[in-house]
Amino acid sequence: MYGASIGWGKRLRWPDDYFTLSAELSYQRFILKDWSYLYIKLNNGEYMSTGNCNNLSLNLTLARNSTDNPIFPRRGSEFSASVQLTPPYSLFSNKDYSVYGKDDYDEAASMFNWIEYHKWKFKSKTYTALTGGQKCPVIMTRAEFGLLGHYNKYKKSPFETFYMGGDGMTGYSTSYASETIALRGYENGSLTPYGSEGYAYVRLGAELRYPLMLENSTSIYALGFIEGGNAWTDVSKFNPFQLKRSAGVGVRIFLPMIGMMGIDWAYGFDKINGSSQYSGSQFHFILGQEF
Repeated sequence: MYGASIGWGKRLRWPDDYFTLSAELSYQRFILKDWSYLYIKLNNGEYMSTGNCNNLSLNLTLARNSTDNPIFPRRGSEFSASVQLTPPYSLFSNKDYSVYGKDDYDEAASMFNWIEYHKWKFKSKTYTALTGGQKCPVIMTRAEFGLLGHYNKYKKSPFETFYMGGDGMTGYSTSYASETIALRGYENGSLTPYGSEGYAYVRLGAELRYPLMLENSTSIYALGFIEGGNAWTDVSKFNPFQLKRSAGVGVRIFLPMIGMMGIDWAYGFDKINGSSQYSGSQFHFILGQEF
């Protein structure tokens, strides 16, 4: 895979100085050769393992951040709303993609020479200090969701899907083709199991954080959390009330030379897709700040 992008951003003065608007035009080229980790089913019944896929997209983001500290926020909020879209190639091709390439692999694979989709995301966090002063307990609440839509149901994009579950860092060998979404208390990717793609997701949660050390050189805080979320392979089945739930505790350490790192223990209260077992106890290692 290779690609390039060009971006533009501006701080807005209205409605207030906390708003920013950004745009990014990007191009990616995926070169597949005997690739078996990405399930691209063709009209001829085969799965695409060799070929080239191009992704030309425009991403527009409106964001607001009024937090008082980037490492341990006590007050304020942050949110972002974004849309990422490609040209609707299928609307101009004058082809019937329901039967296109049924008898020819190369013709069927050419359906994905240029990927098309529209992707919508919203993320928000709020921070509320429970007492005064610098060293105070803080409640953080989170709400986010994403949808990956299509212009033509026979050309649904196998790229830019959501890979949900676990620590939010590990996407295994398919991670370059999807966006990894954390949900503690469940194994990595378990809510969008191997061979499936997440076209919609939702994640809700709350954390109680308490600072153990807040110094210029080192910051440490403990946390307890509850959260829930899920992912769906069909946007029409999106249901924000059908969540996989979890709760747990953890600790975060920030070192200037390394950044944020930590460990969480979480318990998943629900069964994962296709399993008769509850997710149960899980440990998650965290590296890097989550936005």
